[in-house]
Amino acid sequence: MDENKKLVPRRRFKEFQNTNDWEQRKLEDIYDKIRNAFVGTATPYYIPQGNFYLESNNVKDGQINRNSEIFINDEFYLRQKDNWLRTGDMVMVQSGHVGHAAVIPPELNNSAAHALIIFSNPKEIVDPYFLNYQYQTSNYKKAIDNITTGNTIKHILSSEMKKFTVFLTKIEEQNKISEFFIGLDNLITLHQRKLEKTKALKSAFLSEMFPAQGELVPKRRFAEFTGDWEQHKVSELIKDIADGPFGSNLKVVHYTDEKEARIIQLSNIGEGGWQDENVRYTTFEHAKEIKRCIVEPGELVMAKMMPSGLTIERPNTDKMYVLSSDAVRIKINEMLIDTKYFVYMTKCEYFLNQINNDAQGSTRTRTSISKIRMMDIPVPSIQEQKRIGLCFQQLDNLINLHQRKLEKLQNIKKAYLNELLI
Repeated sequence: MDENKKLVPRRRFKEFQNTNDWEQRKLEDIYDKIRNAFVGTATPYYIPQGNFYLESNNVKDGQINRNSEIFINDEFYLRQKDNWLRTGDMVMVQSGHVGHAAVIPPELNNSAAHALIIFSNPKEIVDPYFLNYQYQTSNYKKAIDNITTGNTIKHILSSEMKKFTVFLTKIEEQNKISEFFIGLDNLITLHQRKLEKTKALKSAFLSEMFPAQGELVPKRRFAEFTGDWEQHKVSELIKDIADGPFGSNLKVVHYTDEKEARIIQLSNIGEGGWQDENVRYTTFEHAKEIKRCIVEPGELVMAKMMPSGLTIERPNTDKMYVLSSDAVRIKINEMLIDTKYFVYMTKCEYFLNQINNDAQGSTRTRTSISKIRMMDIPVPSIQEQKRIGLCFQQLDNLINLHQRKLEKLQNIKKAYLNELLI
């Protein structure tokens, strides 16, 4: 390290701007105990309910989650008494996604742990959350990666972590930084929950607002609509359907680095619409030679391969879009069926079960145009279709809003981690 380099972060809270440099310290100088939790076979002691057993799966991105829970019996739990976790201890994943750390909250005081490095009994007053956020910076991730071993499964040793260096400042500044990031994490969690709740609501509506197989009406319906729904084949409701020639065996000469005609591949067909990832292009000239594969504004694109049946609207831009062999182009009869209704109907369980049960292939199942044409569609009046389509469109808009807010907060946190910490 450059001896003349000042040990201060790029950004600092105003009240600390004229205070001392930060100090570089080894973790063994900060913690009296740095040791491994139990690393042997624990499965014989698993029980349905009992003592919660903290594992590496529960430690991710600086936090402890209870997405999955393992419980151990009293005998095994008591045998680990010397390694019980205490409120404020730090734990770090030592195998797999190494380096992910978290602080033990009060509700996990006296818990047992598996395959984690435990940092306990600090020798001085230190804010464990301050250290936890240091481990989330890009600099520390690189430093931890440099001391990991293993090719397929990464490992990190507690002995290496004893020599690992971190930066400390006065406890008042540590607390200020921790409070700032804890507030950001709370906002991120709030928007994550809103996003998950809205997605769950959409999933519930998809199962309730379309009739189940053999039923003539859905479980959930807008109050102003009555009467049975009708069953129609896809072929009865569309004007045209075609697939594209662009497959894995396409000659390289047909691809181009010039961003001309976009080839719609399976990776571009997402649950929320067009996914602007891994886009490939062909020339306008070649696309026009095979005009049937050009997707016009207002037309739909349906995936032929898993998840077969997933349908999106062509992006409303002035760019040219052409089909790969992974998808079909559908021009619907708007007098008979609403565009948005058709898109969301293809996401309901009734339709997906039909199309995926009929799909062929052992590793990569694929359906065909002839089978898509023969799929059954439950159809209410055009007015009810429009209400259903609008309802799901509003849910998708809300999902996108929460997603954007979440990504913005995550980016803000990432930026501040690398500016408020060394």
